[in-house]
Amino acid sequence: MSSEQMAEPADSRPGRRAPLPPLTTGPAAEWVAERARQRSASAPGRAPGNSTGGSTGGNAGAGAGRIPVRGAGREQPRPTAPAFPDVEGGDQRPLDRIDRAIVRLLQQDGRASVRSVAERVHVSRANAYARIARMVEDGVIRGFTARVDHERAGQAASAYITLRIVQNSWRTVRGQLLELPGVEHIALVGGDFDVLMLVHTVDNRALRDLVLNRIQSIPGVLGTNTLLVFEETDRTPVLPD
Repeated sequence: MSSEQMAEPADSRPGRRAPLPPLTTGPAAEWVAERARQRSASAPGRAPGNSTGGSTGGNAGAGAGRIPVRGAGREQPRPTAPAFPDVEGGDQRPLDRIDRAIVRLLQQDGRASVRSVAERVHVSRANAYARIARMVEDGVIRGFTARVDHERAGQAASAYITLRIVQNSWRTVRGQLLELPGVEHIALVGGDFDVLMLVHTVDNRALRDLVLNRIQSIPGVLGTNTLLVFEETDRTPVLPD
């Protein structure tokens, strides 16, 4: 279950992955703030270091950010390189040892500040920030969430449910399963059944309603099998070296 997050407007540039909504603290919040400052500084018609002033200072500041067009009496803006370039050819950039160490730290504490992460992996804050921003844009880091004890949060009944579905109906069935309450994980698998899903409900009555009245009524679902969870132990996910 994700913590409350503040959404950032999606990046409209083609081929660009929209940043995920960050928490109000931690590396994601610092990343959004830095992106906003960079976009403001590179806005068309704005010259860095130039505000209001006399005609001499204003003209010098404006000319510093433009390229004269040969043979014409006008100027065109100097192209500005993006703060975080897209991956060339669409290939994902590989993670090195420091990237993996940063991911492990954020898996343990998603609210850790960029400064504390940088100190623990022995790089500068700017270096750590750039690495986190790159992994967010590449989709390696998909979000910053909270690990929840479902029983203490009022969801006392948990179960793994297996489904048999009509051939070639996976995408349609998946879309309807994602709309159901309490669904935490859905996977298309091979073997005696087709879909495995993990759900959490307030009690067994709600679980029964979810299975018999909601899941089994989805077109394309041929049958279900429910495995009640008596006890579970969560392990903090850790990216291997």
